[in-house]
Amino acid sequence: MLMNLEFYILHSTFCILTDNLQPHNLQPLKSLMPDNKVFTPEMTADGSFTFFCSEIGESYHSRQGAIEEAQVKFVKPCQLAQKAQQPVLRLLDICYGLGYNTAAALGEIWTQNPHCHVQLVALELDSTVPQAAIAQGWLNHFRDPIPQLLEALATTGLVETEQFQAQLYLGDARETIQQVQQGNFQADAIFLDPFSPPNCPQLWTLEFIQHLAQCCSDTGRLATYSCAAAVRIALITAGFTIGSTIEVGNRQPGTIASFTEANLPSLSIREQEHLQTRAAVPYRDPNLSDSASGILHRRRLEQQNSLLEPTSHWKKRWLRVDS
Repeated sequence: MLMNLEFYILHSTFCILTDNLQPHNLQPLKSLMPDNKVFTPEMTADGSFTFFCSEIGESYHSRQGAIEEAQVKFVKPCQLAQKAQQPVLRLLDICYGLGYNTAAALGEIWTQNPHCHVQLVALELDSTVPQAAIAQGWLNHFRDPIPQLLEALATTGLVETEQFQAQLYLGDARETIQQVQQGNFQADAIFLDPFSPPNCPQLWTLEFIQHLAQCCSDTGRLATYSCAAAVRIALITAGFTIGSTIEVGNRQPGTIASFTEANLPSLSIREQEHLQTRAAVPYRDPNLSDSASGILHRRRLEQQNSLLEPTSHWKKRWLRVDS
């Protein structure tokens, strides 16, 4: 029973309790994935930890602050503080990873309304990373029962309590999203958090984003850290209206999308012009089955034949404006 409990993040959202999380106690993790990617723990600027994937060449979260990124790029743009007043709130977490985005969301929702019932669908390729984050205690700065709930989710893939119902789908998100869609799940908030488009184009394609749009409620919001023109055009083509989110550290702004324009931050003139360049040629994967190299090759060919302005011209023009 989860009755009469207060849920909040201890000592503000970004204050991380790291007494038992010293870097010298952490060892690289070998994934259960067939290619045995190695994940190396890293401390970020706000004191929280993330993993660095050496094969991909990217961290799971911003080194400027993993928890800060979860809040600024996902929780706040999706207006979860306001939506928490609903009796039921539905979350769709794409590339669940360490679980930070979901943990931060639960912390915000239950701080605002301890009685809100949260339904979560999370997609992740492999259970190794969320299990390792739990084992290292990286979610322990969130008040109970968030760590316990997410530990159960990472371990069993399914959690159901009075206030929390969650399912973790493992495998290629291009396949599992179709299962979610067939179940008529309608999310109030979607977190789109794969590795970057050049390294993981499979989850940034027009076709994949169209499936996400089918899983978003009429009043729902989709948030992502990416501001890539190709991603933004795919969102627009899928029926979303888009806006910018604020930067985290040295990272560029993210993107927030919804089916209405209400309260969306406007794109700058520079960002609007970026959508008119060849950078805006979307990634495509017609059958949701192509390799990363195949998707990238298809896009390069389309860019070469595009009548859109070369992106280099746009960059030079704005360099002159900035100088």
